[in-house]
Amino acid sequence: MAISDPIGDLLARIRNGQLRGKTKISSPNSRLRTALLDVLQTEGYIRGYAEVEFKDGIKELEIELKYHEGRPVIRELKRVSTPGRRVYASVKELKPHRQGLGVSIVSTPQGVMTDSAAREKNVGGEVLCQVF
Repeated sequence: MAISDPIGDLLARIRNGQLRGKTKISSPNSRLRTALLDVLQTEGYIRGYAEVEFKDGIKELEIELKYHEGRPVIRELKRVSTPGRRVYASVKELKPHRQGLGVSIVSTPQGVMTDSAAREKNVGGEVLCQVF
């Protein structure tokens, strides 16, 4: 079955895994998901991820969630742009999330990056999600 919102599905899997206290979760593989997970890993929100061959060439992502003193590192994971309502922001409209404590993940023509990296490169794009 095709997933209509792969980013929303990934964020829901991460949220649900953290609520259950799981150390690893799995998700279908795609380039956009790996780009999003790269940003989450560099920002320190997840331990890491690996591509695992599930069956006959079908790959899945195995994501290691991160906890600090028994509590999840990710406190809030919010989808901003949805397939039914896309949200685009120019460089001037990209504001720091939670006074700079959280990050907004933006899909730009130069790749998927955080809002601060997008401001440095002077490029706007679609605001995928916000993490705190």
